[in-house]
Amino acid sequence: MALQYYPKPGEILLCDYNTGFIEPEMTKRRPIVVISPRLRHRAGLVGVVPLSTTAPDPFEAHHCRIELATPLPQPFDSPVMWAKCDMVATVAHARLDRFKAGRKDGARVFLSGRLDMDQLKAVKAAVLNGLGLSSLTIHL
Repeated sequence: MALQYYPKPGEILLCDYNTGFIEPEMTKRRPIVVISPRLRHRAGLVGVVPLSTTAPDPFEAHHCRIELATPLPQPFDSPVMWAKCDMVATVAHARLDRFKAGRKDGARVFLSGRLDMDQLKAVKAAVLNGLGLSSLTIHL
């Protein structure tokens, strides 16, 4: 089920990349971090960066290490994740959902994560590096 609200920059959600993408693009459900604000007349689109629990090898300027204060639900429950900032995408709002975190009193519990402002700034800098625009990081 898609989100019932527009996510804010820094929010960590689950994105379904299963349809419409071709390898080596992302082609599975994966945690993402929202990097774009809601844009006027573009409410159906969201700028995102995928996250991985596997450290990159080798580490590049377009990777960003993220330490989560509260880990996400399984199977994404690693306290350290890696933003794959060379794979920034604009996706349909309908691809996004919160993480299912079991049940409480018979009702399904949903969660999302959040980056702090410094972490979001680091992700944005890595996105600029991934786009070949590293000279613009001074403006963050």
